[in-house]
Amino acid sequence: MSASTLILLVLGLGLAGWLVARSRAAMFRRANGGKRIASLPNYHAWYAALWIVVPTLLFALIWAQIADNLVIQHVLASPAAADLPAFGMQRETMLAEARAVATGAAPGVFNPEAAALVEPFDEALTRYNIIGLVVTILIALAGGAWAFLRLKPDFRAHTRVERAVLGVLLLASLVAILTTLGIVASLVFETVRFFGMVNPIDFLTGVNWSPNPMTDGSNPDPERYGAVPLFWGTFFIGVVIAMIVAIPLGMMSAIYLNQYAAPRVRTWLKPALEVLAGVPTVVYGYFAALTIAPAIRDIAMSLGVQNPSSESALAAGLVMGVMIIPFVSSMADDSIAAVPQAMKDGSLAMGATQNETIKRVLVPAALPGIVAGIMLAISRAIGETMIVVMAASATARLSANPLEAMTTVTYQIVANLTGEASLDSASTLAAFALGFVLFLVTLVLNIIALRIVKRFREAYE
Repeated sequence: MSASTLILLVLGLGLAGWLVARSRAAMFRRANGGKRIASLPNYHAWYAALWIVVPTLLFALIWAQIADNLVIQHVLASPAAADLPAFGMQRETMLAEARAVATGAAPGVFNPEAAALVEPFDEALTRYNIIGLVVTILIALAGGAWAFLRLKPDFRAHTRVERAVLGVLLLASLVAILTTLGIVASLVFETVRFFGMVNPIDFLTGVNWSPNPMTDGSNPDPERYGAVPLFWGTFFIGVVIAMIVAIPLGMMSAIYLNQYAAPRVRTWLKPALEVLAGVPTVVYGYFAALTIAPAIRDIAMSLGVQNPSSESALAAGLVMGVMIIPFVSSMADDSIAAVPQAMKDGSLAMGATQNETIKRVLVPAALPGIVAGIMLAISRAIGETMIVVMAASATARLSANPLEAMTTVTYQIVANLTGEASLDSASTLAAFALGFVLFLVTLVLNIIALRIVKRFREAYE
């Protein structure tokens, strides 16, 4: 029995327990002459359902992990498996073929020697499916019986249910926190290993980035790992060019939608603008590589530029700026909308035009939210990968010419981790060091954005 089947069975038993417990709680109310009981019938129902679902679901998840091993052990212990190879791919292939036939996933075996294993697999699967089904039902009945015995008119089921919900929320929070800690710990560990091979000063201040995966081992050349060109490319593409596009367009669209657009127009335009945030970044990458980059090259050639590159920082930055427009626009729109109408009315009453009111009242009052949106957009831009992978270049270059090919930190992370070097090589470990630096930068930007909002937020009466 598959894990999905067991989970559906558990949910079905939980639903049955929920209905029965709710009916029992309703009987308590009728028996008391319609008087209120300690908890609503729904809380009694959820209490019983939790006692049925949670233990059985835990068993189903555990059983799904161990059942396959039990089946394999049963088959290997059978006389039909005596002639199997001791180890190797051939052995695994024969077992997989026999299992596929036994489960109905394949009509027959390709290897004749695997045919004898079909019957042991069928017996083992049947046996352990029955065991899993019986134990699941027994656990559900035991949990349901325990819950039903405690259901009484004065039983405070809502307290127990709320504690269970609190536990689920706490568990979800712990999962998120522990996942973040695990990611940070892995980055720190691998970064420390890399800095044991390459001096951090050379890494953070060097201007030559040319790692050689074929020769760099435990004793790499530190002069090849200068990451300054990568940091510059990331800053130039993700901050300078992208923000030149995103900030004006995002601010103008926010002001138009908030102050000038009719309600019907705003109803259609705002969701259409925010659709940009939901487009996969790989689509932006294709658009940048196949449309924007060739157009920029053609324009540069028409202006007399000699041999313009088909991959440029300008192409990646322009498309990245379009991608992050919704981040700036949405934050600016919400911040402007949060400004009290009385401030706008007061400005207009004093003779200011709508344009002057926007420039001198609304935008300054909403500035903390606008700045926070810009900071979040910057952190999103410098962490972008697919656009720079498809539209930028692998060339690490210190240049202020947007028509030249450049690379970024994210591009090099992808290149180093997907290369042919071993995990212990300095060129591979360099990706973790770059990722750690990028993590610190984005973390600082997000902290700054939150501090801006917290420090300069105005409380309006």
